[in-house]
Amino acid sequence: METDLKDHVRGADAAAVMALLPGRPRLLALGEPTHGEDTLLTLRNELFRQLVEQHGYRTIVLESHCLRALVVDDYVTGGDGDLDEVMERGFSHGWGAAPGNRELVAWLRAHNEGRPAAERVRFAGMDGPMEITHAESPRQALTELYAHLAAALDAVLLPCTAGTLDRLLGPDEAWAEPAAMRDPSRSIGRSPAATELRLLADELVTLLDAHAPRLIAASSREEWERARLYGRAATGLLRYHHAMAGDGPARFARLSSLRDTLMAGHLLALTEQVTGQVTGQAAGRGPVLVHAHNLHLQRHAGTMRMDGHTLEWWGAGAIAAAHLGPDYAFLATALGTIRHQGVDTPPPDTVEGLLYGLPDDPLVVDGRRLAASLAAAPPAPRESPWFGYFPLEAAHLTTSDGIVFVKDMPDRQP
Repeated sequence: METDLKDHVRGADAAAVMALLPGRPRLLALGEPTHGEDTLLTLRNELFRQLVEQHGYRTIVLESHCLRALVVDDYVTGGDGDLDEVMERGFSHGWGAAPGNRELVAWLRAHNEGRPAAERVRFAGMDGPMEITHAESPRQALTELYAHLAAALDAVLLPCTAGTLDRLLGPDEAWAEPAAMRDPSRSIGRSPAATELRLLADELVTLLDAHAPRLIAASSREEWERARLYGRAATGLLRYHHAMAGDGPARFARLSSLRDTLMAGHLLALTEQVTGQVTGQAAGRGPVLVHAHNLHLQRHAGTMRMDGHTLEWWGAGAIAAAHLGPDYAFLATALGTIRHQGVDTPPPDTVEGLLYGLPDDPLVVDGRRLAASLAAAPPAPRESPWFGYFPLEAAHLTTSDGIVFVKDMPDRQP
């Protein structure tokens, strides 16, 4: 069996990745099985650098706050700013403190310097304005969306005034109440004001499409696309807050689904902007690279245990793949050990154990061929003693275009 596996293994570089695929997909996703390991970010950075330089990818998307990412995009495309401030303001989830993310932003800035706009690599965030413990106020998204429309449309066309939005939004702290994640009664997501804001947000987003010719002519396609981003964030946040105010055993699954649906909307919007995909206009962006947790990018449904319930939902990658077909490709990353988290050498009869015994590190292997090699003697499931690591599932190898495997994470204090 080991000999069969060696026949399908290559070193982890862009050439090995592209050799797995029938063509260059518009959206190429690289997953990670856990967060917080800078070794994985270093590998990601090198793969993405090669894919940019050798295969024309022009947008890099991370699992980070979609609105804060605008700060990073402005910086890497030549805007003013200090790298320390950009890393602090431009990321959510604490990702700005990761050395690997800092290296990526610095490289993007240097790579783009002196290049024409169409050749610059853009940066984006796929996540909503939300954390696992709370969701933000929709104020920024709604007010920016409103401002874009008000700058070009007659007031009579707008469904409300800016003052009405401000009154309905109220204090931001009420939206971001951390206790609402566990206690629906602490959420304002189904208050009369929130219900009215959902209707107004829908009308504002509708105006973006209904008056697209005028709005684009009055500013630019890029500004209109940014307004669409604000619209997705506003409507997605209001749906999320509405679900937070609900109850029942499906509540957390619903929240997970809404979050990934918003992520998918951002990814699909970016693929629409790929040069040559917008009829009659070159949007100035090449194909898209995205890096996020395997759960968000895999083609099969995600599952997780929370509060005694098994959650199941479709991730952003599965939704994007349903829309894009062969223009979506996914590589899952798996690990051998994370000893500082109690994840020791994988048993030899598991998928990761078989890969751990190979000499290459890191390596890339064809997921479908790997599954075929293992069909006669299906491997045992690997059990992770740490909730933060999600092992590979042999049953789902065929839903990945490739597997990136890294043997060992450097030891460090947990």
